[in-house]
Amino acid sequence: MNRRHLLASAIAATLLAMLAAPTAWAAQGEPPAAQPSAAPPLDVQALLYDPKTPTGGNPKGDVTIVAFFDYNCGYCKQSSPALEKLVKEDGKIRLVYKDWPILAASSVSAAQLALAAHYQGKYQAAHKALIALPSRSMNDAKMSAALKAAGVDLARLSADLDANAKEIGAILVRNNEQAEALQLPGTPVYLVGPYKVAASLDYQGFKDVVADARKRASEN
Repeated sequence: MNRRHLLASAIAATLLAMLAAPTAWAAQGEPPAAQPSAAPPLDVQALLYDPKTPTGGNPKGDVTIVAFFDYNCGYCKQSSPALEKLVKEDGKIRLVYKDWPILAASSVSAAQLALAAHYQGKYQAAHKALIALPSRSMNDAKMSAALKAAGVDLARLSADLDANAKEIGAILVRNNEQAEALQLPGTPVYLVGPYKVAASLDYQGFKDVVADARKRASEN
């Protein structure tokens, strides 16, 4: 059994325990209605190491952050720059991007475009461009303009989107299944080591929860 499988096995029990754990709600809103008690099984391997899911940061980082987000989510847009800044400055964080388009039809289009950009090695550039767009600007023309400005080849993007539509759709289905298994309330949600945070964090907030995750790991 390799190191990755050992890590996934060690984290599995913690993630499953999170299903019954209290969630940190965003201060700006109220908790949603109670979730059903029975959740679908969680595939921890797919959650952490799906080979088709884009990742950033240090692939050998000592802390993994799994980010569930929607490109129309204002709180996601608010917290994304702080997360990216910490991942870059820390140097020991592995970031897993979970496109979870649940708010609007344009959320699905944006997620498909971002995932299609991955085939030309431009997922992170596309993600940064799309997450920075105001929600009112999430239409085809403005998304295309933002992606072009970010260096994405639009002709190849269109071709990759057509050629890989089935695979991109399967990624989004898996992401949704994982969100349901974790009984996530909406976006954003960040899984930081053993912690589940359903809130828009600032830089210090991300830094603190990463420090807590490292401390927790050192105690185990």
